[in-house]
Amino acid sequence: MLLAFDLLDRQIVDRDGTPVGKVDDLELDGPRVTALLTGQQALGPRLGGWLGRWVETSAARLDVDRLGPRRIPYDVVARIDSAVHLSVRLEILDPAPLERWLDDHAIGRIPGADDDA
Repeated sequence: MLLAFDLLDRQIVDRDGTPVGKVDDLELDGPRVTALLTGQQALGPRLGGWLGRWVETSAARLDVDRLGPRRIPYDVVARIDSAVHLSVRLEILDPAPLERWLDDHAIGRIPGADDDA
């Protein structure tokens, strides 16, 4: 498997086909992939230069809990084709820091946003 070709920038979908994000970086333990990393904090270093630093630091400022990029353990990957398919549902995964910030500071302030449909 060519990691950069087979995994990076692939769409990640949960077991129901719901989009989770894209693979922005990989966590490795020697030659073994241990996790998929998604989000701006993972993408920034790949972009490089001033743009990459700006993307990474802007995302880090919004990450008030300092959790870093979303980390999806590789053992929940069911299969890889044109997308990376997970064996779990989206609700089981930790929310991305930017999504959490938007929920708390923008969407959560909209009247009726916390009502269940």
